[in-house]
Amino acid sequence: MLVINALTPVFLIVALGAWLQKSTFVSPGFLREANRVTYWLGLPALLFSQLVSSLHEAAGAEKLLGAMFLTTGLAILAAYAASWLMRVPEAATGTFVQGAFRGNLAFVGLPIIFALPDVPVLDGLSLHSAAVIAVAPTMVLYNVGGVIVLTVSQHALGPKMIWPVVKQLAVTPPLLATVAGISFVALGWTLPRSLAHTLGALGEMALPLGLLSVGGSLVTAQLTGAWKAPLSSAVLKSIAGPLIGLASARWFGLGPRETVLIMILAAAPTAIVSYTMAVELKGDEKMASATIALSVVTSLVALAVIVGFFPV
Repeated sequence: MLVINALTPVFLIVALGAWLQKSTFVSPGFLREANRVTYWLGLPALLFSQLVSSLHEAAGAEKLLGAMFLTTGLAILAAYAASWLMRVPEAATGTFVQGAFRGNLAFVGLPIIFALPDVPVLDGLSLHSAAVIAVAPTMVLYNVGGVIVLTVSQHALGPKMIWPVVKQLAVTPPLLATVAGISFVALGWTLPRSLAHTLGALGEMALPLGLLSVGGSLVTAQLTGAWKAPLSSAVLKSIAGPLIGLASARWFGLGPRETVLIMILAAAPTAIVSYTMAVELKGDEKMASATIALSVVTSLVALAVIVGFFPV
């Protein structure tokens, strides 16, 4: 029942988003605009408000972050090895690697974890708060890593890489919200109740709107005949990723609940923003689009297994 209760709402909303995009119920650009609102307002509000309310209780969270960072690093290395074995064209290698490590933590990972019981983890921190604390810095790592692997595949290794990375980070709302939240807590400030309620309300819209946008993106995905590389990238993301997460969690001595949390985040399908990044940094657009769509299928299988092992 836990698997059904945790996954069904998430993927039903994804399916609803696909139907809305395919039908004439909403205008063609509605979900794209909804995703923009979520990315610039809803998600930053969610991250900031959750960090402000829970960061002071984050004792022991460094192990959680260490496991997430190690999982990401090992996933990148595994993706490069797979791309070499598969002889992926060098210009498309960055797209392949990004698809294999950059998960949709905010719009798929968090909703699934938020559907689980908010049980205590680490040193009394709640599961939901721990998830936000793990997701926020990891999204920063994803942004940096995504820009680097895409830029390197275009033979731009060197000082010229610095500006694209800095430029991307400077206009990344989740990163700005994360830095703001950490700074707010470090300064010992507290939010006025009215502002906290406002940010909380904005944050609540982030997850459902994000899931609708995921569904809408599936309808427009470009599944061409060249499916081998996208499928391999999706399998690395959704299947190999959580296995690497399991090993990383054990390396850092995390308990069963924290381990499942890491594995859920690692199994999340490829982030939609990876397509945008591939377009902007001259990656393989068709591969990026196909990887996103295929990873939703592979992640559904992986997440069903992982959630089934969650110790209530």
